[in-house]
Amino acid sequence: MSSAGISSVDSYVAAIRGLLDKARDVKPDSDVEPALVATDFGSKIEEVGAQGQNLTTSSNQAHYAAIETAFRNIFYELLASTSIDGSSFCSVWNLLDIVSILSDNEKCEPGLVFWLVEELLDSQTIDGCRRVFDYLDSRRERMTAKHFKSKHLIILRACNELLRRLSRAEDTVFCGRVFIFLFQSFPLGDRSSVNLRGEYHIDNVTVYESLPANATQAPDHMEIDTDPKASAAQSDGTPVPSSVGQKPTDGVDQSDQEGKTIKVAAKDGNDGKASLSMDALYPIFWSLQENFSTPTRLFEPSNLQDFKQGLDVTLAKFQEMHRELETRGSGKIVDENKRGAKRKRNESAEELSSSFNPKYLTSRDLFDLEVSDLAFRRHILVQTLIVVDFLLSLTPKAKRKLESLGNKSVLYGYTLEEEDAKWANRVRTEIATYLQQGVEGKFYFRMVDTVLSRDKNWVRWKAENCPLIGRSPVSPQDFLQARDGAQKACVNKRLRATPLGSLDLAFLSNGETSDGLEKLKDLERYTIPTVESFRSGITEDEFDIDMAKTDEDKRLATSARFSKMWRALRITSKSKLNLLDRIDDGNNLQALFESADDENRSKKDGDMGDGKQAESIQLDPAQDGMGQNEVEIETPQDVAIK
Repeated sequence: MSSAGISSVDSYVAAIRGLLDKARDVKPDSDVEPALVATDFGSKIEEVGAQGQNLTTSSNQAHYAAIETAFRNIFYELLASTSIDGSSFCSVWNLLDIVSILSDNEKCEPGLVFWLVEELLDSQTIDGCRRVFDYLDSRRERMTAKHFKSKHLIILRACNELLRRLSRAEDTVFCGRVFIFLFQSFPLGDRSSVNLRGEYHIDNVTVYESLPANATQAPDHMEIDTDPKASAAQSDGTPVPSSVGQKPTDGVDQSDQEGKTIKVAAKDGNDGKASLSMDALYPIFWSLQENFSTPTRLFEPSNLQDFKQGLDVTLAKFQEMHRELETRGSGKIVDENKRGAKRKRNESAEELSSSFNPKYLTSRDLFDLEVSDLAFRRHILVQTLIVVDFLLSLTPKAKRKLESLGNKSVLYGYTLEEEDAKWANRVRTEIATYLQQGVEGKFYFRMVDTVLSRDKNWVRWKAENCPLIGRSPVSPQDFLQARDGAQKACVNKRLRATPLGSLDLAFLSNGETSDGLEKLKDLERYTIPTVESFRSGITEDEFDIDMAKTDEDKRLATSARFSKMWRALRITSKSKLNLLDRIDDGNNLQALFESADDENRSKKDGDMGDGKQAESIQLDPAQDGMGQNEVEIETPQDVAIK
């Protein structure tokens, strides 16, 4: 871009070259990192902005046009004179950093840096574009922090143009880097990548072979390891019946080209499953991809019926293949693990990650190997889960949850019948069980189930016309109020002299009563009372019951009597449990007190006597002339007791 005769452009060019010289002094290395910042240039950034004062017009557009022309002149000069693989290409990274700094300070167009990046991507090979994306990944946060609305269309256009140049099969990892850059640059709720009208990618057509009517006329297949019995059957020239494009006859035994006899059982509703030969399964299996790419085809009853039958036989074949691989023994698995470990040692991580092919290979010669691959079967079943979840979202119960939403483009009028819904639930359960088998099956299914569960939230968000997800920032007043509240909650609080709800312990003070603590040591506070101590209280309560004038007074007196009676019975049960038999439901408490009186009287009499036992005197009959009679003389203590 020529700038001959334009003095303002020349002055900008001189100022920018001065910034590049300063950048070489600050960062002498040729690496992309570290990024240049405004403080590295000091006051030179302001000098570039001051160059616009020499223009005759004061319009910002004139300033922006002049500085853009200056940047483009230097940019094209550097591209023409340096290679991206050389060390001198660091000047281009420094130039882009300078443009980013000036755009953030509103010294030039905000989108100028991405205009230059877009032209840089167009001028480089795929390997060179990888180097450019190394720069973009390292500067993404800074380049998209300000004036994003002026840059987002340029970012989207540049990345889409690069994706058109890349091969999804050979540059899978690089395509992923581009998508990740877009996802991280754009806000989560941005509508630029939202398919609001619910359109499907119908251009993704899966092309597969049309097998001849007679399998014996088919071209020679590649040799693969098969069952020895099947190989023997092939060597005998066993004919293979035609089964391509035909539905199996119910209850008929059919022999495939490998010499196996497979019985196609009659279907009973949705529970019947048929295991077909590989030739018969091949067209049925790949025809499912048309329903996967355009699920709305299933709204036609005939298409849905064909899909159900094809999916049932596919699941049956997958389960049969899983059982067959499990019974082959551990020897082959060990050999495969050894080969896998050797491959990991010999190949780099990038080569392994680039080996993923997003487009299925539909050759009949590869079909047996693909079906025997666990990763291939898992990919197909994940596709099936997506379509089955789509069908289950069309049940009457699921549609009622979305009927009030605004985006009618993704709300379909078709309603899934109850029988079809039962089939979909059954298939989903079978797939979930199958995915949990094999190496790290439970982890794989949990990952898939989590992604599909979150996708339902995105479907609802799209049906709600994509409302804003971002939350508005907190106002300074709310922030200050929350900060003050947090400080008050965490500060050390002074204790009250008399805390709320606490007892007044002033009686313990020696200033008021000198015997406050002595009162706490009184024996009556912690010794068990005697039964006799409740006698007078119970008598008074009985008197109050008889003399009560109101029901409330009678109730209070009765409650007090029961309280004392219960405590008296509890004390009696500790030492004189036999006395409880004399009490009739608490109506004959006098028995307790009478026994207590007798006990007290015995103790008192024992204290008054000399502790001697009663004396018995036998008189000689010869002495008193009374014969053989024995006379007992009672002591004064015995008389007193009687």
